[in-house]
Amino acid sequence: MTTEYETRSGGQVLVDALKIHGVERVFGVPGESYLAALDAFHDAEEAIQFVICRQEGGAAYMAEAYGKLTGKPGICFVTRGPGATNASVGVHTAFQDSTPMILFIGQVARDQVEREAFQEIDYRRMFGQMAKWVVEIEDAARIPELISQAFHRAVNGRPGPVVVALPEDMLTDRVAVADTPAYKRVETYAGQPQLDELIALLATAQRPILVAGGGGWTQKAVADLKAFSEAFSLPVAASFRCQDLFDNSHANYAGDLGLAAGPKLVQRVRDCDLLLCVGARLGEMTTGAYTMIDIPVPKQTLVHIHAGAEELGRVYHASLPINASVGGFLSQAAKLKPAAAPAWSEWTKAAHADYLENLKHPQTPGPVQMGDIMEWLRGHLPADAILTTGAGNYSAWAHRFYQYRTFRTQLGPTNGSMGYGVPAAIAAKITEPGRSVVAFAGDGCFLMNGQELATAMQYDARVIFLVINNGMYGTIRMHQERSYPGRVAGTKLTNPDFAALARSYGLHGETVETTAQFADAFRRSEASGKPALIEIRIDPEALTVKMSLTQIREQALRQRA
Repeated sequence: MTTEYETRSGGQVLVDALKIHGVERVFGVPGESYLAALDAFHDAEEAIQFVICRQEGGAAYMAEAYGKLTGKPGICFVTRGPGATNASVGVHTAFQDSTPMILFIGQVARDQVEREAFQEIDYRRMFGQMAKWVVEIEDAARIPELISQAFHRAVNGRPGPVVVALPEDMLTDRVAVADTPAYKRVETYAGQPQLDELIALLATAQRPILVAGGGGWTQKAVADLKAFSEAFSLPVAASFRCQDLFDNSHANYAGDLGLAAGPKLVQRVRDCDLLLCVGARLGEMTTGAYTMIDIPVPKQTLVHIHAGAEELGRVYHASLPINASVGGFLSQAAKLKPAAAPAWSEWTKAAHADYLENLKHPQTPGPVQMGDIMEWLRGHLPADAILTTGAGNYSAWAHRFYQYRTFRTQLGPTNGSMGYGVPAAIAAKITEPGRSVVAFAGDGCFLMNGQELATAMQYDARVIFLVINNGMYGTIRMHQERSYPGRVAGTKLTNPDFAALARSYGLHGETVETTAQFADAFRRSEASGKPALIEIRIDPEALTVKMSLTQIREQALRQRA
């Protein structure tokens, strides 16, 4: 007997598929290329919230942040051509961060392809290297099948972004087609021989260290990591911008491997005899530009656990490569027990002591001490507060001097993408309205997506935005002074009054020019009942957490003398 299905437009089939796959929220900028899908969203507004953003880059960042925060694919809708190119920054972020995300792009009509029609781009070629999969749906009857595949690809294996192009005439076609069930997440596990080899390696180790990072983590995986670490007294370090995978106040926490990594932790990684890498790729930022671990064969015994088989052996030849998801592997590791008391307990204690020592902040030039502000925030913010950052020297304060105590309290781009912190914080607050959300941005970083303050006001996303203003592109100025001391070009900025700008959008705005002003400004922002922005004006000399601008320049000049 043939089953009869209701006839629906391609746009309706698509939105019905999103509902089936559990989508509760999408981020986007409207476009005429997907009007039929927008019309279907109108009928689904009780099930799916369409968050209207002000620029496609901000929308894509919001979707990426949602995917990172929830573990579910972040969904973004943009129009063709300029919309897609703007959104590409979020796709690149999702790829390097291993974040599940699906970008839907309106496309020219099928009968206009290869004519360079208005805003036409071949998205398979454009996104080929920065997405897990790119597909253009040419038959509305295949929407359920291909959308199911998109969700499965986004979350399974190494998570990442998928791009789906939607020809506008395909979305208006009417078809009778069955829906698919919701996508299923697949965990993969280590084999028993691999677990036996791991136990044997641990039994002979003297100085082990575990590095946790990458995508695909869950609350249970974090709990299993804690259990595994405690059973074997393992020191745990976080890869770049993954500090919320292990309680930073735990006695086994050794610190993070990134831009503000402690020198003693860096040396500890070099000196360890067993390196357990769970989930992280061991990329450039985590390995100090590949200097901590020899390529291709590390001097440390390397156990590399990763969900993507293509990552194993890609850079480093592991003694024990394990193709398993972090959740699957750690569910097994949490059940392992040492045959005898680990021999490295003092090594682990020393690693945590080094981390605590590195938490102490130095005095920097100027009347604003960011170290004191971070110390105050550590004591003031609740354990589940979410901190977001973009890219820039300012982010080192949030990385080095804040303690992340619970899972999914840190949202930052491991691809070092500027402009991320503001939209990421808005997505986080819309998704978790009961949690405190604080966005960190430099003056240059903020203005790359500052227009999304309008989105924060529209959706009453009560983020507190901290704009750390030193009047320059600080990271580039730092590198400039190191490589070409005293020859400043292209890095000086003329900025608006950020607090006044915020007030023009309807936010609460504050300006801080001394350390003592910050706490009261922050409390007033919390009590304002709306999104708030605090501009923190810092001395340009306070260029890094360790060295002033002048010290960097003078050191570079001495080295050239």
